[in-house]
Amino acid sequence: MVSLRTALLLIGLTAGALGSWYLARQGLGDGEAIPSFDTTQQGYYLKSARILGTGPNGDLLYELQAEDAEQKEDDHVLFTNVLLHYSPQSAVPWRVNADSAIIRRNEDRVLLSGNVRAVSSEGFSGRDTELRTQYLEIDPDNYLAETNERVQIRIGARSLTATGMLASLKENRLELKSNVSGKFAP
Repeated sequence: MVSLRTALLLIGLTAGALGSWYLARQGLGDGEAIPSFDTTQQGYYLKSARILGTGPNGDLLYELQAEDAEQKEDDHVLFTNVLLHYSPQSAVPWRVNADSAIIRRNEDRVLLSGNVRAVSSEGFSGRDTELRTQYLEIDPDNYLAETNERVQIRIGARSLTATGMLASLKENRLELKSNVSGKFAP
C-alpha cells in the first residue's frame, strides 16, 4: 500500500513533468524551425597570412603577405592590407601594396584594390618608379600588371596620368591606354 505522502509526491512530479513538456511545446509553433548552428560551413580565416606562388619549375616566384585572409562562399579569398613582391631569383624588383586583394579559384590573377601602390628602384627607364591606382590586376606568372582605371605614374622627375595601363614588370615596359597627360622636367 502506498502512503498518502508518496502518492502526493508522485502526482506532483507527474504534474510537473507534464507541465514542463506542455510549456516547451508552446514555444514551438507550426512551421517554426528550431535554431541550430551550421557546422558544415566551409572556409577559413587567417591572421598574418603568407601565400607563396611558384613558377612552372616549382621555384618560388612571388610572395603575398596580408594582415588577414578569409575564404568567401563563392570560392575566392579576400586579403586585407596586402604586400606582393617577387622573389630575388625572378629579377623583378617591384613591390606592390594595396588595401585589399582577391584571388579567385582557378584564376592566375591577383585583383588588388584600394590605394594600390607599386614601387621599384629599378623601374621603367632604370629610374625610381611609382605607380598609383585604385584597382590593379597582376598576373604574377607572366609579370603583367593591368588596369582600366585612372593611374598616376612617376618615373624619376617625370609624372604622368592616364586612364588604363598595361605594364610588363619583368621587361620594364609600360603601355598607357588613353587620356595621357604628363609633366616632364629636363
